[in-house]
Amino acid sequence: MKTFFPMVIAVSLFVISSSIFAQGKDSKAPTAAELVNRIDKNEVYSSIRYEGEMIIEYKGKRYVKNFKVQAKGNTESFVEFTNPEDRGTKYLKREGRLYVYSPDTESVLLISGHLLKESMMGSDMSYEDTIENETLASRYFAALLETETINGRKAWVVDLTARKKTESYPREKLWIDAETEDVLRMELYALSGAKLKEYNLIRAQTIGERRFPVEFEMRDLLRQGSRTVLKMSNVVLDAPIDDSVFGMRNLQR
Repeated sequence: MKTFFPMVIAVSLFVISSSIFAQGKDSKAPTAAELVNRIDKNEVYSSIRYEGEMIIEYKGKRYVKNFKVQAKGNTESFVEFTNPEDRGTKYLKREGRLYVYSPDTESVLLISGHLLKESMMGSDMSYEDTIENETLASRYFAALLETETINGRKAWVVDLTARKKTESYPREKLWIDAETEDVLRMELYALSGAKLKEYNLIRAQTIGERRFPVEFEMRDLLRQGSRTVLKMSNVVLDAPIDDSVFGMRNLQR
């Protein structure tokens, strides 16, 4: 997940070349390494700006949060919430550290260690999920498993195993649409093999030469009756962002 919420997730969010599948049934299947490299080319941005809406459904209740995001690479990001209940709450990632400003207490808190695994604003995404923007190739070993049909679409199934013990999800499983080049589904696993989270694509659009997910669902399977839908609008990729956006002063303005 590369997008800020970015997952994805780092977000959130992967692509392969449709030309591979246009050559007919006898054409050679891509290797796992080729798929991962194409995913990274599509997903790892130099910068991103967008307006977001996060719809959280938890134990029969529904919460809607609005925010604006600006981020550069994997080192800097700034998020400001604009909905009435959370207006003025800000997050800043800077030099590998994540800070939050609360307008209620007018104070800045450093989020680190195990706190990075906690839910962000009550959603199904952790703080770690929202600030990831590194290449899959640098983080995982990849294996191509098979093709499957998901939601009526033919998809390649790719299994990822973490290169380092420090990864939040030691294993991931992806379903990549063979025609539209979208990741239709992701499953995120713990070291024990337990499935922790599920990602499902709702809508993607073409931005420049990229296929980019602008609406998706995340489910934290450790939270019963929970789902979060993230909608992105006015997405701008790889455009300059002034360094002042990521200054500590911007947290308390």
